[in-house]
Amino acid sequence: MMSLDSITLYLVATMVAALLGAMMVFFGRQENSPALKWWGTAYLLGAASVALWTAAGDRLGAHLYLALNAVGFVACGMVWNAARVFHGRKPNWPGLVLGALAWVTAATLLDPTASMLRMLVGAGIVSVYAALTASELWTERRKSLQRRWPAFMMPAMHGCVLMLPILIGSFLRPHDAGFSSSIWVTVFAVELILYAVGTVFVIFMLVSERTVTAHRTAASTDPLTGMLNRRGFSEACARVIEREAKAGRPVTVMIFDIDHFKSINDRFGHPAGDEMLKLFSTVVISNLRISDLSGRIGGEEFAALLPCSLEEGVLVAERVREAFETSGVVVDEGPVDTTVSIGVAGGPAGTELEVLLASADTALYQAKRGGRNRVEAAEELPLSLENWRRQSAARTGASQARPATA
Repeated sequence: MMSLDSITLYLVATMVAALLGAMMVFFGRQENSPALKWWGTAYLLGAASVALWTAAGDRLGAHLYLALNAVGFVACGMVWNAARVFHGRKPNWPGLVLGALAWVTAATLLDPTASMLRMLVGAGIVSVYAALTASELWTERRKSLQRRWPAFMMPAMHGCVLMLPILIGSFLRPHDAGFSSSIWVTVFAVELILYAVGTVFVIFMLVSERTVTAHRTAASTDPLTGMLNRRGFSEACARVIEREAKAGRPVTVMIFDIDHFKSINDRFGHPAGDEMLKLFSTVVISNLRISDLSGRIGGEEFAALLPCSLEEGVLVAERVREAFETSGVVVDEGPVDTTVSIGVAGGPAGTELEVLLASADTALYQAKRGGRNRVEAAEELPLSLENWRRQSAARTGASQARPATA
């Protein structure tokens, strides 16, 4: 029966860890990802410490052997800090070396023959780093439990797996017959390889998911105002409307159009116009509840969806109008008029977004025709979207033809 040599398995494990570490450092530089660089460096340090311990064993002096153990604990601290950096937090430099210092202190003060006690101290340090790593990766709870548990378990277990050969080496040398022939050590060496590969898989899964989320957010966000763009607003509204429909609650939509925006661009320049758009987005967001949705749906037009009745929506719209009117914007050429016309439409539970927008757009047209800087509520929903589109096209054509006949 063929048996696996534990020393060979450990060397294979360290080579795999070193290869994966180098790969993460490379991709970390390519993708400018500090977290990947931290994880990769931790792998390389851990692999180096285990490889030297496995290859040299008793030939290492007492001080070098102690330093080698300390490097392994630093690698565990780097795994924890990599999780911190991944979530946008600063590295904890004291915590990075605290485990190594605690180990060196304990190993120096304890009786050299108390190998089991030294092992327990080391295991406790690794457990603390593993718990800290797991807690960091569990911090963001936006993912479902089913998708978060691998990210929670694998890196934490990797920290333990990375250090256990060194901890075992504190009281069982690789040259001892009991250590080399132990079936447990052989199984553990295989697990070390599997966990190293599995952890890298989870890390790349997290980084890839973060990248995809960033691209998806960019695709649904207006870069100027930071609000949802038309696509993002429509998708978010569809989810809210569906949720409110299940509860049998009405929703209200409003459309905002900044008055005389073209003249602001013409008189003060496009940078001033951009500042006006950013100011209005701030006014809208600050006057809506956290449960309300808002977005820039084109040019100087903004929209909002509120899970409330039409009457409540009109009160909110009036609050936005007053807040924008009293903004008091002044440029070198003088004060700038900050007024907005608002159309508001409400519907029963389950009313489609396009129907509500069509009705709110009709009310907005009435507000502009009635003198601007006012809120108009739609009296009823349009009979059909096709009808509304024809009426909207007719209004647009009439407004374009009017100056030519004046």
